[in-house]
Parts: sequence; structure tokens; C-alpha cells
Amino acid sequence: MSDVMRPMPFAQVMDWILTEHETQGSIFGVRKAYVHEGGSEPIFEERIETPFGPAAGPNTQLTQNIVASYVAGSRFFELKTVQIMDGEELSACVNKPCIVAEDECYNCEWSTELTVPQAFAEYVKAWWACKLLAREYGLGDPDGFVFNMSVGYSLEGIKSPKVDAYIEGMKDASGSEVWAECREWALANLDRFQNVDADFVNAVSPVVSRSVTESTLHGCPPDEIERIATYLITEKGVNTYIKCNPTLLGYDFARERLNELGFDYIAFDDTHFREDLQWADAVPMFDRLIELCDEKGLAFGVKLTNTFPVDVTRGELPSEEMYMSGRSLFPLTIELARRIAAQFDGRLRISYSGGADARNIRELYAAGIWPITMATNVLKPGGYERFSQIAGLLAGAERLDYVDVDAVTELAARTASGADYRKPIKPAKPHKIDAELPLMSCFTAPCRSGCPISQDIPAYLSRVDEGKFAEALRIIVERNALPHITGNLCPHPCGAKCERSFYEPEGARIRDHKLTAAHEGFEEVVRELRAAGPARLASAADKNVAVIGGGPAGLATAFFLTRAGAKVTIFERTESLGGIARHVIPEFRIPGEDIDRDVALCLAFGAQVRMGREVRRVSDLFDEGFTDVVVATGAWAPGHVGLKMGEEIDVLEFLEAAKAGEPMELGTDVVIVGAGNTAMDAARVAKRAEGVENVRIVYRRTKKEMPADEEELQLALEEGIELCELLAPIGVADGRLACEVMRLGEPDESGRRRPEGTGETVDVPATAVICAVGEQIESGLYEGAGVEVDRRGRPAGTATGVDHVWAAGDCRRGPATFVEAIADAQAVARDLAGVDFNAYAEKNVRADKLDAIMGRKGTICLDAASDATSRCLGCATVCEVCCDVCPNRANVAIKVPGLAQQQVVHVDGMCNECGNCAVFCPWSGRPYKDKLTLFWSAGDMDASENRGFLPQADGTFRVRLASGEGLYDVDDAACGLPEDVRLTIRAVRDDYGYLLAK
Repeated sequence: MSDVMRPMPFAQVMDWILTEHETQGSIFGVRKAYVHEGGSEPIFEERIETPFGPAAGPNTQLTQNIVASYVAGSRFFELKTVQIMDGEELSACVNKPCIVAEDECYNCEWSTELTVPQAFAEYVKAWWACKLLAREYGLGDPDGFVFNMSVGYSLEGIKSPKVDAYIEGMKDASGSEVWAECREWALANLDRFQNVDADFVNAVSPVVSRSVTESTLHGCPPDEIERIATYLITEKGVNTYIKCNPTLLGYDFARERLNELGFDYIAFDDTHFREDLQWADAVPMFDRLIELCDEKGLAFGVKLTNTFPVDVTRGELPSEEMYMSGRSLFPLTIELARRIAAQFDGRLRISYSGGADARNIRELYAAGIWPITMATNVLKPGGYERFSQIAGLLAGAERLDYVDVDAVTELAARTASGADYRKPIKPAKPHKIDAELPLMSCFTAPCRSGCPISQDIPAYLSRVDEGKFAEALRIIVERNALPHITGNLCPHPCGAKCERSFYEPEGARIRDHKLTAAHEGFEEVVRELRAAGPARLASAADKNVAVIGGGPAGLATAFFLTRAGAKVTIFERTESLGGIARHVIPEFRIPGEDIDRDVALCLAFGAQVRMGREVRRVSDLFDEGFTDVVVATGAWAPGHVGLKMGEEIDVLEFLEAAKAGEPMELGTDVVIVGAGNTAMDAARVAKRAEGVENVRIVYRRTKKEMPADEEELQLALEEGIELCELLAPIGVADGRLACEVMRLGEPDESGRRRPEGTGETVDVPATAVICAVGEQIESGLYEGAGVEVDRRGRPAGTATGVDHVWAAGDCRRGPATFVEAIADAQAVARDLAGVDFNAYAEKNVRADKLDAIMGRKGTICLDAASDATSRCLGCATVCEVCCDVCPNRANVAIKVPGLAQQQVVHVDGMCNECGNCAVFCPWSGRPYKDKLTLFWSAGDMDASENRGFLPQADGTFRVRLASGEGLYDVDDAACGLPEDVRLTIRAVRDDYGYLLAK
């Protein structure tokens, strides 16, 4: 069944490794094998080639996890904790799913879910496998890596027969059955190796581990911690590190530091801080244990830190308490490292976990902090291959044998003030597609699903990366008539779906690359379009369309219709085209030249323009001979705050006057009421106005609920604009805006918490109040045409319900975005003239760039500002994120003859339903539940509801699909299975036999 892991026999492990390497060039999905070419450093009477590896946790639970880490460059392995409670007893206490690592990581699992003897066997098998791989593939010195035990959680449990047998077995595994299993297999299969012989096999050391990390539960008394350490040192004779909890910092510091960095929503009280080991007890204990280890000739140190217990408050996991790690833990752990380094003057060895990754590992190591282990980092997209980059970053780095107090102090100070560990102001938008995960062929570009116009984003990003700007722009304008306007001003909802954003916050910088293509390719593309002329679709030939409004929606509608061959005339009441972009949005956000270019593009196919004419009745245009009328007049009617006294300035009137250079008397203190992007524009413009000293934004909720985009809000704050949260304006008089203080109640229909009045009032200085609370739709044209509208003045859709009368843009939706206006223009063109926008859809898949795309996985860009490429992960070509992030390697990508792209098969026996793959899958699905599943036994298949297959003794397959279950001969094309399922099962049998149970 899916949540029970079935350890593989050593023969299957090695057959998998050797066959996959030979046929696929990878090992357990890791393609970036790290070959160590330098020396090694001493540790625990052993040596390590690289000073990092996986932390005790999901990445060191099974043999294949450890092997994958080794192949990717790890050489220090903190094995998953063993304790007296194990196997089914412990698994029953671990709710599933148990991991969510979308940003900071939370988990509700702790020690190994295997039995202690099974865990021992897994670690011995991994020891042998890494030794054999090191020699066979030349990955490094077979004696250049270290296994570090982790045991807990009480002295009584550690002394129990099974945990004691585990420790003794790890110290010398030569008498164990699993040791004999591994050795005998190796000797019997020497013919499968080129560089491994009997002498090497017989020389493999049975001393699997000489060191231990002591792990204790929260609330463990200090004398118990010391008794455990003393026992491990004196009775077991192992090098000993004590894993410390971040609670050593004290509640006040932890709460304040997390609040400062934007993690104020993480809930915890002072319970663990009071009950855990205290600083006053820890320092003398460490002194005593240092002295004891010196006497015994053993190493002593501390492991910083354990995960941080916090409350489940938002349904993150099916538990009441969970354990936090990752980048939110780093600021706490590095501060504790600073305090310990200072207290012991760098003498106390520090092993590090707690948010280490490629961004900070060089500084950690340079400060003398090692070994360094990671869990959250490799649970994210890129998975184990993130270790490959880290190995490269540390190659040749000089090791210190003491902790550099000044270096740690400097790193802790930078962490507290830097951006890498600061939570964005606004909660992240959902990254998942609103669609079920398909059983087969699930590769998709989630960025396209996030884009209202389904831009062919992977297609144009790859062309920009290649310097083919005109080709990129051709792809863009197939669906986007305003590449310059959207390249400057689009809120890029595509970015919320971008898988690259799990590497760097800015993701693939889709909008920036669109603007680059527009700037670099414009002249060539416009020249081509004008020369080629319209497509002259038969469905558009008899259309003579009037477009009311020359703003973004009207321009885009004209572009798409004239490109199809329709005749279009734009009626614009002002003397220039561009609408809001031209007249309202400030120049510092979009240059006028870029608007000019988009206007020229939209007129390239011959749309006519009548400036200075305001259309008052749709019927007048029908009388003039137009077959269809598209209303694209925007939303220019002012919204109102509803002040009980005093005057308010309409935000559009204000911005339009400011852009036109008209003089304004605002006084010294300007208040903007509202919290959208228009409010941010108004605040920034007011800040630049003559005589204005202070600009304040008054908002009835908090900044986290603001509808403004994160970057627009951040820019406003950086320019010194003050945000006054939880205030609702009442009225203005004598230069003061009276406001009622609000509090947040239950969520409303928008999902945001509803503001509720408290009855308390405050005054805000206000010489001018600008209202930016939502512009309204002018209703006259709709009323005259007989179009029914809702209470907000909106028609039913782009097809208004009145024949031949259409709507697009803000006058259809209410205040919206430019890309949504283009989406409306597409819809009008599609329904009115049969226009299709899929000319370049197939170019999103770049099979010719597969190697380059795969090469980007696992590598974080450490200097995004200097990197001109998109770093696009090419999800339409190859996704496999569920394969990357699975710590157990239970999701496998299969090349299937007859199918264009690889298929993902889920291996039931390797999965414990941790749920990590479901977190990062771009679909609204769970790969461990929803993908075609390979079962290793009838019992496991019976216990699961997954759709999947099981080999039978007679060569057929038992297959269960949504339609039912049966036995099938997959060599028979007429067997009744869907063809993609049949071909995939056959490919597993023929080319991936190592996946099958042995």
C-alpha cells in the first residue's frame, strides 16, 4: 500500500543502479553525477571529500535516497534517526501527508518509519552501493564519505536491545546478514563491473559509522541530554554531537526576528522555550562534554539546529503541531551559531543544518562551520541535483579547524537585514493549475495556464535566450497585440505559476523577456506584418466593425480583427490612442515611445481611426453601415470614498492632470484612499509633486490583503510612502482626515478577512485626499443598445446578449488588467470572425533543447541581476518535477516508444505518502495518488486505490483503471487498454525491468 515503504533487496538496488546508468545515463534519476577530483579532509578518524550532505530526514531513510545524494556530490550523511518506537507503531503516529516545502518547510514526521533492523539494513546497503559506485564510475575515493548515526530520544530507548544492536552493528557490520548479502552479491557479479575486483570487495570496511548525533525530543531535561551523551561517549566510544533546538535563543528573540522578516504568521507560544534546554544549563554541559571527549580521544560538537515546533493554523498539515525548517529557520540557526561561537571562542565544533543552501553554504564553510546538512533545500524542485551545484561551489575551498567568530557574526548580521530570508509582503498566489492531474502525458507549461491570453511563453523565452528576438516577437504577437504595454505593466500572473520561481523569487522573468523581444524585434516584425497584409479569413471577409475606444482593449481588438481580414474603424474621443496607458499611467512606469510602438503595431493591418469623436449611441454606428460594434470604452467614471465631509479628488482625474503637466495644489500632506495598483501610482506621482512632503495610503485592511501587486507596493514603500493600515476614512476638515480604526473579522466572498469597525477614531494629516477605490463603468452606451448589465454595470460577457454588440476590457469586466483586456479582444475576434490563435502552440515544446533544459534543473542562479537568460525550465518539453522532489525516488520518468514525451510511473513500494510531490506538481493533483502506479505485490495493489498495474506470473498484467480492472496482454494492441497505458506498461517491462520486484 502506498504509505508503507518496501526496502529493496541489495540485488535489486544494484541492478537498478547499473542498468539505469548504462541505459539512461543517470542513477536514481540523478543525471548530474559529481566527480570529485580534489583531496579529502579528516573527520572522526575518517575522511570526507565534500563537507555536506543530506540531513537526518526523508533524504536519508532508504538506500536509494543515500545513493542519489552521493552521486550528486554529498559525502557526509546524517542518517535518519532511529529510536525504540519504530515500524508500524511509529507510522501510525505520523499523519500523512507529512511534508509541505513550498517556501519554508513544515513536517510532522520524525524518526525512521522502518523498523530499526530494516533501517540498519538500508544504511549498510547504501554503504556498499556508494563504495562500489565510487570505484566503478570514478566518482571519488571509495573511503571519502562518512555515515553519521542519529539516535534518540531517551537513554532508556537508546540502551534498548534493538537500538543498542543498531549502534554496535553500525560500528562493525561484518557479522550481519545484510553485510553478507551485499558482499556475496558483489563477489558474484564482478562481471558487471569494469573497475571493481574481488580484492576491492573484500577490503570494504565494515565500520559503517564512528559518530553519532544525539537527538532528543522537545522538553528533554538537561541532565537526560548529558546522560545520553556521556553514555554514547564512554560506553559506545563514538564521536558525539548534540542536536540543539532553536529554542535556546529564547522566545522573545525568536518571535521578534521572525516578525521582522515577515514570518509573523508563524504561530507558536513560549511552551517549548520554557521546557527545552536552557542556555544557562547548556554552556556548562558543553564544557564538561568537551573535557570528557578530550579524555577519550573523541570529537564533540553541537548540531545546529533541530527543526522548530510551530502550530498548525492554516491547514498546512493534518496535525496540531508541525516542525519548521528552511529559509525561515536560517536566521534563527545562524544567530544561535553566532552565540555559541562567541561563548566558546570558536573552540566548539558546529555541524550545521537549518536553511543551508547554495546561497549561503560558501559563507558557512568559510566561517569554519562544517559538516553542513540539508533537507528542505533538496525537497524543492531540482531535488538531489541541487547537491551537484553545491559540490561545485565548495570545490577547492579552504577548511578551517575552528569557528571564525567574526565571520559568523557578520553572516548573522547580513541575514537579519538581507532580502534572501525576508518573506514577501503579500501571500504568494496559488501556483497550481485549476485542473486535475492527468493519468498520462501530464507535461504542461503552467505559466501559460496562468496567463489570461495563454501566451506561448516557453516558445518565446527560448527564442529570446537564443537571441532570436524577431522570431520571439512573432510568437508573442500571435496572441498579444500589446507587447510593449504588457512588457512594462502586466502584473504577470504567469509568474505565479512559473516552476522556476521555486529556484529564484523572480522565476523566469517572463515579462522582462517579453519587453526585450518587443524592443529588439519590433522594427523587423512590423515591417513584415505590413508587407504580408491580412490573412483574409473567409469568416472575416464581410465584417465591417466599429470599435468604440482607442485604449488597450480597442487597439487589441482592432489588431486581431484586421489581421484576420475584417475592416475595422476605431472611434476615440480624445486626440491620441492608448487609453489609460497613454493618459493616466505615469511616464516612470511606461515610456510614451513604447505606447507609440504598440499603437503602430495595432494599426499595421490597416485599421482606420477617427479621433476626437465621442460615440453616444451604438445605433448611430449601425446606421453608418457597420456590421458589428465593439464597446471598449474602459471604466472612467469615478469611484467614491463616501466622505461625510470634505472633498475628494478622483484618482484618474489626478493622474491624467499630472501626466498632462497641469498645475496642482495638493499642499504638504496627501492621503490616498485605496490599495490597488492605481493607488500606488497615485501615491508615487503625488510624492513627486511640488510642495508635497508626506504621502500616506489609508487602507481598511492590512498590507497583506492589498490588491496591489507586490512589486508596486514595494516600490511605493521604498519611495517613502507611509502605509496606514486598518483605517477607514470618515471625513476631512481643517487639514485632517478622520478615520475609524478597523479590525479584521472573518473572510468575505473575496477570501480576504472582512474589516470591522471598532468605534475608535484617529486623525491623519490631509491637505488633499485622492480617491482610488475602484473606477466605474459608464453605462450610457449599454443602456442605449439594450444591453443588460449587472449591479456593477457589466454586461454578460464579450458577447453582450445583443446581436452584433460586443464588449472588451474594463467596460466589460470593471477595472482590470491590460492582459485581461487583450483576452477579451481575443474572445471577440474568435467569436466574431473565427480567429484562431494557435499558430505557434507546438513551438512551446523544444525536444531539440532537452539536454539544455535538463541541465538547468537543480542549479540556483546566484546572481540573477547579471544573468540575461530566462533560465526557463521548459515545462512543456519536460516537467518531471514530481520525480525531482521525491526523496524516495518513487516517481520515475519512462521513455515510451510510440509516445512523444516521457511518462511518469509511480512505484508504490517506494512511497510513504509524504506528499512532497503533490506540493510542487503544477496540476491540482497528487502524483503519488493520481499517476499510473507500478505495484510490487498483489497485497499492496489490493490495499491501494491507485490506478496501476502488477506483473503476473504468466506474463500478463493486472491493470486497474477508472473503468475497471482486468488481466491484459500488453503485446496485443487490441487488448482493450488505452494505447498510452499499454505502451507505458510494455516499456516498463521491456526497458525498465529493474523497477519490477525481485
